[in-house]
Amino acid sequence: MSSPRTLPDTLRHALASHPEGALCVAFSAGPDSTALLHALAALPQARARGLRALHVDHGLHPESGDWAARAAAFCASLGLACEVRKVEVARAGGEGLEAAARHARYAAFADVLQAGEWLLLGHHRDDQAETVLLKLLRGAGPQGLGGMRAVRPLGRGWLWRPLLDLPRQMVRAYVEAHALACIDDPSNCNTTLGRNQLRREILPRLRRHWPHAVDSILHSAALCRAADDALRARWLEAFGALHDPVSDSLDARAWLTLDPALREPLLDHWLHAKGLPAPTAAQRRQIERQCHARPGQQPCVRWPGAELHIWKGRLWAHAPQASVDPDWEAAWHGEPLTLPGGGQLALTPATRLDAPLTVRLRRGGERLKPAGDRHTRELRDLFQQMALPPWRREACPLLYAEGELVAVADLWRTARGAALFDAARAHPRWMPAD
Repeated sequence: MSSPRTLPDTLRHALASHPEGALCVAFSAGPDSTALLHALAALPQARARGLRALHVDHGLHPESGDWAARAAAFCASLGLACEVRKVEVARAGGEGLEAAARHARYAAFADVLQAGEWLLLGHHRDDQAETVLLKLLRGAGPQGLGGMRAVRPLGRGWLWRPLLDLPRQMVRAYVEAHALACIDDPSNCNTTLGRNQLRREILPRLRRHWPHAVDSILHSAALCRAADDALRARWLEAFGALHDPVSDSLDARAWLTLDPALREPLLDHWLHAKGLPAPTAAQRRQIERQCHARPGQQPCVRWPGAELHIWKGRLWAHAPQASVDPDWEAAWHGEPLTLPGGGQLALTPATRLDAPLTVRLRRGGERLKPAGDRHTRELRDLFQQMALPPWRREACPLLYAEGELVAVADLWRTARGAALFDAARAHPRWMPAD
């Protein structure tokens, strides 16, 4: 079925197809999101659903604060609420500024969305073609080559791209027809960025030689999406068999025996559910090679934003852990304590210890005699016996009373430690960062 011809008609049709849930527009104040917000504001059915806007200030341009103020002023002129969310973009993550900004932006989207709310983005047909080409150049499979989905879960709500069937020229014609003031981010002219290179140089050349290039790209994307949907049922079934929900790990050897068409999207699904980015093609090959590591080895494959371990025949993944000061320590009365590198230590139920304990991390050679055990044991051996993952051991909080090790997180306590916590009628609870 062909899509409605104008932007307002497209939105009327879209709203009728998705009749429930509040609406929030991701509003950069650029031309596309400005057209989307302005057109929605003119529709009573959109206002009736609590239409509002969200502007993310990345802080990457000297005028970003002014842009946020202009975005809020535009929304006020339409009688709409606008939430401005300032984010910190990780510049040292190794993934590139463009990708880091996107991750920060989408994290803000997910955090702001209310339960059942729809976040509308102004992506259009030309954006979709650019996305498919970028995925092709990065070696993506059917899932990536299928392009952006019109609807997908995000946070407590949904991400929605209602303009994916409209060409850029129709969206920009709406801006011109209504003389809408838009912000022109100079980074959009920077052709060292992959998407801008495609938009400003590559796609125009393709169109000169193949006038229907975008049509062909999007037709192929639709075929890839259909193939991805057909494969999805198979790899989801395999995921159920390979995944241990308690440890949130995957059976490495069983994963390796899957066909690549199932193996790659299954891995991406698992990583994305943990809030982690997917690896590149080269990193995938490295993961596959490391699955053949000899017993006793503990391979780790790292890429910007993620670490993947192969341990005890399973795949484990988490965000990169920050380096910690081995001499760190803190006095603790039982209040929630943020630990170096992430994680938290607290008492449950919440209370306060009469005398503070000292919290430290491992320094090597620690020993303790667990309550009820006749022998004093090395902490290293206890960790191995309970199969605590190696990357968690260095972040495990050790609790000392007057220089004596009396407890290891919520894992072991000495007779003295047990008496201390029994007297407080509370027990320590360790929540690791991963």
